[in-house]
Amino acid sequence: MDIPRIFNITESAHRIHNPFTPEKLATLGAALRLEPGTRVLDLGSGSGEMLCTWARDYGISGAGIDMSQLFTEQAKLRADELGVADRVTFIHGDAAGYVADEKVGVAACVGATWIGGGVVGAIELLAKSLRTGGIILIGEPYWLRLPPTEEVAKGCRAGSISDFLLLPELLGSFGNLDYDVVEMVLADQDSWDRYEAAKWLTMRRWLEMNPDDDFAQDVRAELTSAPERYATYTREYLGWGVFALMSR
Repeated sequence: MDIPRIFNITESAHRIHNPFTPEKLATLGAALRLEPGTRVLDLGSGSGEMLCTWARDYGISGAGIDMSQLFTEQAKLRADELGVADRVTFIHGDAAGYVADEKVGVAACVGATWIGGGVVGAIELLAKSLRTGGIILIGEPYWLRLPPTEEVAKGCRAGSISDFLLLPELLGSFGNLDYDVVEMVLADQDSWDRYEAAKWLTMRRWLEMNPDDDFAQDVRAELTSAPERYATYTREYLGWGVFALMSR
């Protein structure tokens, strides 16, 4: 069980596998007014930066589940590095369908709503682990402005224009599911740059170290096309944010 190899390569040096900086992750934790001892479930936890830094800074505890074996091992190392391995646990596994044994105060799916088949399914899944009065966190892309063509949408790595909503529509959709939006922290161009551009140096270094790898041609193709594609499409049309929801 693992994610596609290209992601394990391009994001192997990332601590945060979304267009968030450490500062934005800290801002999100502060905005949620996390209390010491709050239990957090993170489905699609990546390299564990959210759980580890929140355990260090806000005294939370919890568990993260991710399909990437590499990212899960990095998360465990990060927990050791920050001295919070006694408070956070990381599981290599499929987060789809995962329900916590003990109800949590925060249930998160930040940038991996595909595990529930989309936003609606991810919220339904997270709600099964949430205590009464708890907070659901959803990390999701949205259109800064509607792409003029389906080709532009595909340039943003979307399947089609209909894959994402404009921000007002996305916020409204949560209300239609009978949830209040109680906080949000949005990516900006700098945090997008840090997420995307960091992949390019990682790919170049990987190619230098693995010139004869069977996958080198794919990585080379991605490195060749990624900067221009990102500047033309994603940077201009795609937003991303984390939205805090509470059931009405």
